[in-house]
Order: sequence, then structure tokens, then C-alpha cells
Amino acid sequence: MEQITLALAKGRPASSTIKLLEETGEHFSELHEDSRKLVFYNEDKTIKVIFVKALDVPTYVEKGAADIGIVGKDNILESQADVYELLDLKIGKCMFAVAGKPGQKVDSNQKLTIATKYPNVAKKHFKKKGQDIETVKLNGSVELAPLIGLSDFIVDIVETGSTLKENGLVVLEEMDYISTRLIVNKASFATKSAEVQNFINQLKSAME
Repeated sequence: MEQITLALAKGRPASSTIKLLEETGEHFSELHEDSRKLVFYNEDKTIKVIFVKALDVPTYVEKGAADIGIVGKDNILESQADVYELLDLKIGKCMFAVAGKPGQKVDSNQKLTIATKYPNVAKKHFKKKGQDIETVKLNGSVELAPLIGLSDFIVDIVETGSTLKENGLVVLEEMDYISTRLIVNKASFATKSAEVQNFINQLKSAME
């Protein structure tokens, strides 16, 4: 069988995926939390694991540097990568949401300013609604933006809503459901179909 390259981002999705693979008999002896290495192999070298930033996983898969990627749906949507999404691992369930101050109305004839870590996701959502927006790209603490007048609303991932509540914000619109997904390079799906399908079947069996 041909070797497949798997792109992962360190963190909960990666550790959960490795755990699932180990349950199917695939072991990565050199892989441990304290390691700074970015490339690991299973025992028979049929799987190469590379660690990259979460937002880069879809890019590595789209460009063929990795055959398969496992990453949050949020990063898939934001990257707009041209890949096949074939499996929901149901890890890290949450959702995208529009949030703001209680009582605010999202629909407006005026141009809105949206603060977010995910400008592409925000633009797509409001374009569907026919709402004109300007996005402010932030890398953290987006909840602060409407409180200090930097934006009208935010678009962010919401899991429990506790961070919003602590900052006096509420969910005003629910958007996309988010969880960890398996994506595949389109060429690899054709040229390594047996290996890709075998890998997916391994994960499915471990999830059952």
C-alpha cells in the first residue's frame, strides 16, 4: 500500500484522532506531547503525520502536501479550500454565531461592522441575507469589540456561551454547526482511493 500523509493541528482534535487510530492498531511510538518534532510515522510507515497550524490544514490538503487532513469545520469554511469533506468525527461540537448586546437587531438597512476571527465566514453569512457589512479581523478577544464601539456585532464560535454572558453579550443568530471533520485532497481520493478508504474505515470502526 502507498503511504498516506495526514495533516493535523496539535490540540484536542489531534490527540483524539491519534487515540482513535491507536484503537485500530496504528501506533506512533515517537509521538508524545512534549516533542517538538513536526513529522511522525506509524510503525510500518504507511501513515505519515505532519503537524501544522489549524488554519493551514485545509491548505496543505488542497495543495496536495497532505492526502488527508483532520481539522475543525471552522477552519475549513474560513479557508474556502477546494477539498472533499468525507467524515464528521463529532469532536469539539460547537457553532458559529452572530452575537451582540441584548435587544440588538441584526437586520439593518445600514452597513454593519462585524468583528471576527473568521472574515470569510462572516461575509458569506451576511451576503446570503443581503446585508452589507465591513469586517474587522481580530485574532483574539472579539467580545471586546462591540463593548468599545469597534464593531456592531461579532461572528465567533460559541460552545457554552459563558464567555459571551460574562461580557454582557448574547447569541442573536445561530449559523453553522461546527465539529472536527476529515477532508481529503481531490487527486489523492482518485490515486490513493484504497488507502484513503481504508483510513476512513479504520476511524469509523474506532468511533462505533
